[in-house]
Amino acid sequence: MGAGAAAVALDSCTPDAAKTRKASTSNKDLHGKMLQNYPGTGVLGYGCMRWPQKRNEQGRNVIDQDEVNRLVDFALEHGVNYFDTSPVYLGGDSERATAEALNRHPREKWFLATKLSVFGNSTFEGCQAMYRKSLEIFKTDYIDYYLLHSIQDGNDFRSRFENTGIMEFLLKEREDGHIRKLGFSFHGYKEGFDEMMALHDKYHWDFVQIQMNYVDWEHPNGRNTRADYLYPELDKREIPIVIMEPLRGGALSDVPAQIADQLKEREPERSIASWAFRYVGSFPRVLCALSGMTYMEHLQDNLETFLDFQPLDDSEKKLLLDIATQMEDYPLVKCTACNYCMPCPYGINIPGIFKFYNDNITAGTYVKSKEQAGYARARRKYLLAYNEAIPTVRQADHCIACRRCERECPQNIRIPDELRRIDRYIESLKRETLE
Repeated sequence: MGAGAAAVALDSCTPDAAKTRKASTSNKDLHGKMLQNYPGTGVLGYGCMRWPQKRNEQGRNVIDQDEVNRLVDFALEHGVNYFDTSPVYLGGDSERATAEALNRHPREKWFLATKLSVFGNSTFEGCQAMYRKSLEIFKTDYIDYYLLHSIQDGNDFRSRFENTGIMEFLLKEREDGHIRKLGFSFHGYKEGFDEMMALHDKYHWDFVQIQMNYVDWEHPNGRNTRADYLYPELDKREIPIVIMEPLRGGALSDVPAQIADQLKEREPERSIASWAFRYVGSFPRVLCALSGMTYMEHLQDNLETFLDFQPLDDSEKKLLLDIATQMEDYPLVKCTACNYCMPCPYGINIPGIFKFYNDNITAGTYVKSKEQAGYARARRKYLLAYNEAIPTVRQADHCIACRRCERECPQNIRIPDELRRIDRYIESLKRETLE
């Protein structure tokens, strides 16, 4: 990674950089009609897991509420009205920040999607308290879209929800209108999804949230099921679909340079991210596609895609599926930066390490071998940038493979193994033993 690129990577997390980014963003003159596959709901939805942050007087990162308000106002003004949050996002503060922004607008102007985010040992009382707390935070007597959070299979569903008795409570809340739509988000194998579909006659799922993008269509990560199986199963049951990770945690907005060139050659005026959103938006059963739009330029770019939406034609779909196959050849860590693995009890910056490693591969600044041109200079810059981006005490070599993080990863990444792989690579650069 070059020194200039390293500076950008480092500064992107600082308050001063955030101020510069905001100052350089002007509100574009956006026109057109928001794509709606279902009346009332724009296909572009706001994922509230990545709200912008700033440092407070104590030096801690906190949600930048003024910027959240500005983003929400702009989104609502342009037809984005579906907001997806959870009691566990952003250290438990996402619901509060989202509610503070949305409650400045009439309740009928926005759709609230939040979750019953109970994991491990759950009780009826605990589930009910979490549900009531969400209603209280949003100062409302109904939730538009309520999700059972991150279902893996039938056993997981039964242990966390059915056996506790909370399902009967939720069904009654739906019947009374306090839950308008009841569904679940899914991370699991095909057999687990089939178990949940078998329960459709009993529970009548109003919607289901799945991971879908042009890579996961045929090349899913870990325990995730191929989207080319999930989508048709939901479609034939006429169950509306909410898409999570349409950009695969941002990876499909920052693809390897050779792949980016193919997309830019086809559509030089469109962003790389727009291809991924046009892909999921071209499926008619999609209720909305969630995007964690941290900055105004993210929101504006996505609005340009979904206002007067242009669906992909068959040749463009084929191009993306071909690109997905090409991407499997890159040694990327399939991390979506959801931060479920954090905090690491040993202080390792797991998402930061994976992002640094992936960014260098996509930028073509990955040091491949001693035989490459400019090896010595590239090696020095890479190691310097790594030490600057990831403090020594938070680097990959501190992993003891406790595998606590692995249990939390919805992508089923073998996190200690990937950290060990990256550490071996870093060590080979330090010792100059890279072959």
